[in-house]
Amino acid sequence: MNEVFITKASTYLPNEPISNDEMENYLGMVNDTPSKARALILRNNQIKTRYYALDKNGKATHTNAEITANAIEGLLDENFTKDDIQLLSCGTTSADQIQPSHASMVHGQLNTKNSIEINTSMGLCNAGMNAFNYAFLSVKAGVKENAVCTGSERFSAWMTADKFDHEAENLKLLEEKPIIAFKRDFLRWMLSDGSGAFLLENKPRENQTSLRVEFIDFYSYAHEIEACMYSGCEKQEDGSLKSWADYPSDEWLKQSIFALKQDTKILDQYILKKGAQSLRASFDKHNLDPESIDHVLAHISSGYFKEGLKDEFANVGLDFPWEKWFYNLSEVGNIGAGSIYIAVEQLMNSGKLKKGEKVLLCVPESGRFAYSCALLTVV
Repeated sequence: MNEVFITKASTYLPNEPISNDEMENYLGMVNDTPSKARALILRNNQIKTRYYALDKNGKATHTNAEITANAIEGLLDENFTKDDIQLLSCGTTSADQIQPSHASMVHGQLNTKNSIEINTSMGLCNAGMNAFNYAFLSVKAGVKENAVCTGSERFSAWMTADKFDHEAENLKLLEEKPIIAFKRDFLRWMLSDGSGAFLLENKPRENQTSLRVEFIDFYSYAHEIEACMYSGCEKQEDGSLKSWADYPSDEWLKQSIFALKQDTKILDQYILKKGAQSLRASFDKHNLDPESIDHVLAHISSGYFKEGLKDEFANVGLDFPWEKWFYNLSEVGNIGAGSIYIAVEQLMNSGKLKKGEKVLLCVPESGRFAYSCALLTVV
């Protein structure tokens, strides 16, 4: 089995950073009414700026495939061109279309000279880690000498006001207050656009920082817990999901069936607890000493979870001091499947890493509560 190294990392964030006060200028106001939940949600999530692939008229400036391809372009140089890519593995929640696959569209956007292997990982925040794992295992097994993996999102196009206006109109007809449900409005103020990319190779680069991938572990709790974050369906009273395909087409707009939604009631109950349980399992599996970890990169959707996550880790014997934690949420926002890539890129290119240091990655996914973690060594 080969050793596998992240030899280069790249980030692409579309357009200029957008402040909290500017968000409705881009996303618009549902029913021409300012959101009553926005201020509370932003105060809790502690995000100050984020990026949208939109202009101020709500018109798209980039597709997800374009955002992803732009991140990949940042990996290329005189030693590694797009035509040297042997495997392209892409993870996202927010593909531009149901079919073809996201990786297929990114490959088309790159317009390489060669036919290459592609892989698409769909899901939520762990889609990026799944794409990373597929690339990692391919290089480790010697099937490929190199692979490019990505995590990306273009959530803004899902969050514009026009996607919810039909629901508001339907509420008016029912003589209800034309305010969309909190489970839909909540995520309009939580999510951001962008992409990160890794180049994986079976040898480190000389005279520059590389990160050896020690392991990537995954844990799902779908056998225990109902869905928490979902789209293309509606949650029923018994916790099951009713698919968009089982609704009449006129209900798709009336109920915003394709909107991304979150059941915040069970989010608080499980998201941190199960994350700590998962990480403890990995430390036991690999016989790791918490003292050996030098940097902790934990993806969180909101600053609201920051203190609680540290406490839950400490409760299972993983008490990492604050100086080891690295967060960029307040500056770039929650980019879902792309967030951990962007954090790694920023740390990797910060000049702070020293040879031999250990970097821990932790990614939660509230879809139906799945978690991943990885360990990297600076070489």
